[in-house]
Amino acid sequence: MARDLQRTQEFYGAVLGWKFRPARLGDAFTVAELDGVPVAGIGALAGDLTVAVTWTPYFAVDDADVTADRIRERSGTIAVGPVSFASGGRGAVAADRDGAVFGIWEGGVSADWRVGRGPSPAWLELRTRDAFEAAIFYGEVLEWATGRPGCCEVGYEDDQVVLRQAGEPVARLNGGVADAASHVPESRPRWHVYFRVPDLDEAIDAVTAAGGTTLSTIVSSTTERWVTVRDPEGAMLTLTATRPTEP
Repeated sequence: MARDLQRTQEFYGAVLGWKFRPARLGDAFTVAELDGVPVAGIGALAGDLTVAVTWTPYFAVDDADVTADRIRERSGTIAVGPVSFASGGRGAVAADRDGAVFGIWEGGVSADWRVGRGPSPAWLELRTRDAFEAAIFYGEVLEWATGRPGCCEVGYEDDQVVLRQAGEPVARLNGGVADAASHVPESRPRWHVYFRVPDLDEAIDAVTAAGGTTLSTIVSSTTERWVTVRDPEGAMLTLTATRPTEP
């Protein structure tokens, strides 16, 4: 959700190479595509709303009402919805027990809308108080590790709870975030999105040129390099790129 839809499109077009098309939800919404594949949705916030500009992951569910009841039964919060849209589909915005915000969506989801493959977001990361407790909450709410067709497997790798779909990592849950009441967004439990870029250094230059800021130094692993940035309206995300092979 953004305040200036045009400026937001210009930023992500410059940094990530996205193209945009109208969404079925109305003029205030747009779908970002890369190589013809839908990558993300961007919606315009009403001017009188004081909520933060942020990226929010939406999880596909079979029944939004049933899932909303599961969230409430497990001490989560439903902030908005479930709401029905004229274009088809029902959605809700919720928060888990530690306050991390996420969405659920019923209906109208194509196989292209996913994480971890091709131009889609590389993965999602939940930064929370207790990763194992969070995995139980989301597992029960979203039916992870149930063996149903298309469901996700949950494992523990490199001190993280890792969610995989068809063998590919799509989300990581990390514990140790303790201050749910902090006024600093980076310190609160939250979902964080990683977007893949072909060249990290070029992407960082594009962030600065388009009015964004870098929030961290470049971090490296044996296979990846990544940096956390903020777009011109304050939404945080991480850009990640495959590390060049040594000659």
